[in-house]
Amino acid sequence: MRPAPSTMKYRELVIFSGESFLVPQGVQRIDTGATHGWQVRYQGSKLFSDHSRDGSGARAAFDQATRELMRRIAALPAPVALQRAPSAHKTSELPPGISGPIIRTRSGTGTRSAVLSVLLPRYGAPSRRTSVHIASESSYSPERFEAALARAQALRAEAEHAYVQAATQARRRAGLAMRQVLRDR
Repeated sequence: MRPAPSTMKYRELVIFSGESFLVPQGVQRIDTGATHGWQVRYQGSKLFSDHSRDGSGARAAFDQATRELMRRIAALPAPVALQRAPSAHKTSELPPGISGPIIRTRSGTGTRSAVLSVLLPRYGAPSRRTSVHIASESSYSPERFEAALARAQALRAEAEHAYVQAATQARRRAGLAMRQVLRDR
């Protein structure tokens, strides 16, 4: 039975002994000269050895590894690939996801104002960009910049938190589906 495309990814793997496994994302097979086992790679790694050279312990080790993966999925936040540090080529010292100040000129009046641009990640959807007003040209000050930066950082942190929560919920739903697929095998 194949899992639905929206659930966790799987791959079919035949080990050196000829035994076939439906392996979920987050579990890797390790076969070297001295080591045979399954490694869980989800928020850290842990090896579950076959304790045999002929692969006869592979099924028991695989079952232990998948149980550990399920435990980690249920207990730990999903690993996400959000940028946590500024890019090496970024010339300002602003945090990741925040750029500026950007000077905008209001059409019609010609009034210039400064804003910070904030990239708000959304799980399963394109990121959204919003602006945080700093000040007009005549009222700009370092204090107003710092206040706008604090608002921008708060918006970014809130979006990152929501992203991690949504990713974790999706991963846990996929974990439940994985558990059913493994039961049906």
